[in-house]
Amino acid sequence: YRPIFGGFSNSNWHVTVVGDHKAYFVKMPGPGTEKFIGRRASLEASRRAHSLAIGPRPYDYLQDRGVEIYDFIEGARSCTRRDLHTPEFRNRVVGLYRTFNDAPPLGLTKTVFDMIEEHLEQLRELDGVLSHDFPVLYREYRAARAAIEASGLDIVPCYNDPALGNFLISPAGKITMVDFEYASNNDRCFDLATWCTEMLLDEAQQNEAIEHYFGSVEARTQSRMFLYRMLGDFKWALWSMIQMRISSIDFDFYKFGSWKLMRLRATIRDPRWGQALGSL
Repeated sequence: YRPIFGGFSNSNWHVTVVGDHKAYFVKMPGPGTEKFIGRRASLEASRRAHSLAIGPRPYDYLQDRGVEIYDFIEGARSCTRRDLHTPEFRNRVVGLYRTFNDAPPLGLTKTVFDMIEEHLEQLRELDGVLSHDFPVLYREYRAARAAIEASGLDIVPCYNDPALGNFLISPAGKITMVDFEYASNNDRCFDLATWCTEMLLDEAQQNEAIEHYFGSVEARTQSRMFLYRMLGDFKWALWSMIQMRISSIDFDFYKFGSWKLMRLRATIRDPRWGQALGSL
């Protein structure tokens, strides 16, 4: 066995077994991850992804201890920013999202609003530090939530964790989604919006993604995506503040959370924010 570096909150390992013809990816749960991750729900989502041919095969062994085991994708590399410059690559990833989103519901329903409220409660319990402008951010969060809930949610299986390294490319060019820890039934538009945001797509590229996913680009969808852009950053900023309290992983959660806060502040100061709130 050997370590695989790069995980945010778990320790990951490449494991081979004497007499076995293949290798395995083993994820050991990090301290405090039970606050965010239901391992049974994660396994269910991973099984679903494998059945849809968009994720690696998971195994049940040691699931009672929270350990996740998958087939190791030999020779695969993580997606890079360079890959995202190619429209064909972006469209293929959007297709993977659509495949997962269109599948039957998962056992766990947790919208981004559920996640944010859960994180706020966890921060209170941990006596965590909030940003100096938290009252303003919370007010805008409540406004966005009210607008989206009034317009109705399209609840489907969602990936919820669009980190660049969670998309692997095999030597043959197949794209695989990995790490379904945060998967749950959530709003379809949230999944696409947070992927576009995390991949740093510009407005034209985001519109291409919307058109490829929905078949057309409508102003209402653009507004919904814009609100979810802020909500995704708010969720992950709160998550990073919790990680600063509980994690022993060698990762700069302060920097990660600060970047999310900077971006969401830019979003709510953008003239499109008020327009989006009023157009749903």
